[in-house]
Amino acid sequence: MSDLKDAQNFDYGLEKIFPEADDFLPLLGTDYVELYVGNAKQAAHFYKTAFGFQSLAYAGLETGLKDRTSYVLVQDKIRLVLTTPMPGTDNQEIFDHLAKHGDGVKVIALWVDDATRSWEETTKRGAKSYFEPRRESDEHGEVVRSGIHTYGDTVHVFVERKSYNGVFMPNFEPWESHYNPAPVGLKYIDHMVGNVDWGQMNVWSKFYNEVMGFANLITFDDKDISTEYTALMSKVMTNGNGRIKFPINEPAEGKKKSQIEEYIDFYQGAGCQHIAVATDDIVFTVSEMKKRGVEFLYVPGTYYDTVGERVGEIAESMAELKKNGIMVDRDDEGYLLQIFTKPVADRPTLFFEIIQRKGAQSFGKGNFKALFESIEAEQERRGTL
Repeated sequence: MSDLKDAQNFDYGLEKIFPEADDFLPLLGTDYVELYVGNAKQAAHFYKTAFGFQSLAYAGLETGLKDRTSYVLVQDKIRLVLTTPMPGTDNQEIFDHLAKHGDGVKVIALWVDDATRSWEETTKRGAKSYFEPRRESDEHGEVVRSGIHTYGDTVHVFVERKSYNGVFMPNFEPWESHYNPAPVGLKYIDHMVGNVDWGQMNVWSKFYNEVMGFANLITFDDKDISTEYTALMSKVMTNGNGRIKFPINEPAEGKKKSQIEEYIDFYQGAGCQHIAVATDDIVFTVSEMKKRGVEFLYVPGTYYDTVGERVGEIAESMAELKKNGIMVDRDDEGYLLQIFTKPVADRPTLFFEIIQRKGAQSFGKGNFKALFESIEAEQERRGTL
């Protein structure tokens, strides 16, 4: 087995690396992810404290915004928007979203050169419009945005910001805070996973292929992702440069209720299951997040008895990985390290993955069984297995 000690951290550029992707938009990266939450101020404090995000921008009553309050957080290339509705306003959509789903991802915003063309190209291919192209401006310039629907109540917003040099977006002001915990080393969004209902995986993978020009990078069936009790299927869709990857999961038949079924029950429909964020030093990132109170799934100690045989020699200390519950897998290009948080809200829905790619472009197939057994143990405790 080849020595992987010298494998380098992988970073996605703008060049096309997946020729199968039509990539007619094209997408430059993730612009921001917006969560609708019950209390944006408290959620912002949590993500600053526990995940090391920094204050960036704010919009609310003080900025003339009457129907919602939004806090924008940043860490390296990741922008997180946390939004809560205000009462007595014509904004039932956010209230309804919270009542139905709880805290969750509403907007996966995609950075583009031309938001008008992106909307036109996707809607003419069958996408349902969320809103038509609109220009938003202030003294710092102009942003153009447009939106389309994807699975469940989730939407994609195309963001064109080449003529804007403000802090985030028109009608937002800089959010200056005396409380700024240090970052934990999160760098960019590696992928975002959507959970859909029975028989819907092919529907939505086809959507990303035909409507958005993505390619099917890899497919996992219920033989790849199964334990004694549960199973699921997944198709990983990617744009041409690999910066935007959307695995789509659906349940598969098993003896007990799978994590996808549990998610759909509690989210009350399809939605974003987890956000995978990249780091260049997963041991530092995870140990720092643990110090700050983030809870991770427990990986049985026996997992590490055979990981060396399966992966070979790597740069990281196996003792440190075991201490932090970090899993390892390899592919033809290199290896990756990954770990999953427990759900970040009261419902067992949204969670985060921390991933470090040392050359590998895969998704940790060798870890699926251990990971899913860990999730099943949590389901057992919740009485939802």
